[in-house]
Amino acid sequence: MIAERWAQLRAEIPAHVAIVAATKSQPASVLEEALAAGVRDIGENYLQEARAKFEAVRGGPAFTKHFIGHVQSNKAKAIVETFDVVQSVDRIEAGLALAKAAAVAGKRLRVLIQLNISPNERFGVRPQEAPELARALRQEASLAVDGVMAIGPLGASRSETARAFEVAAGVFGAVGGTVLSLGMSGDWREALRAGSTMVRLGSVLFGPRAASARV
Repeated sequence: MIAERWAQLRAEIPAHVAIVAATKSQPASVLEEALAAGVRDIGENYLQEARAKFEAVRGGPAFTKHFIGHVQSNKAKAIVETFDVVQSVDRIEAGLALAKAAAVAGKRLRVLIQLNISPNERFGVRPQEAPELARALRQEASLAVDGVMAIGPLGASRSETARAFEVAAGVFGAVGGTVLSLGMSGDWREALRAGSTMVRLGSVLFGPRAASARV
């Protein structure tokens, strides 16, 4: 089923748009099946859950590991050790913690600035503050600020979602970089219309999530 869904999504979504498979709460066997189907970008929200699954599929196809959860500064070292891209930097403290950890690890970490474009979203920097955050983090040699990420407004109409994504696209133009990460299973079509270069898909690829403890 995953292979069929993946093929259908890849047929509908332009080739230049990356698809990050959001595997939160999915078992390692699902991650393994996704990799076998051709998925090469995996997004995880929770550090310990991700580390266990990544270890379980070691030896399989290479893939890019995206952290798409909230960045806690005290976990920066472990996040840097585990992931290739951090999509959810929304404050200077988190960014500097990642920069310090990446410098110690001898790594240049790709990061995105997470925008808050929804009244229901807890995390994310206000759109008008994002360019300044990006400028500050670009002073850190161990970080590569490569664009923005945003979560569409929960329960919004298609037109409201489209307007929110247009705001994010405008901020992307001001921040710069190559990645505009917009769109999830329920709103990826609106995201593509706004110019998204990356979508983060979970349930549309894997089906409903099972209950899982947050770790």
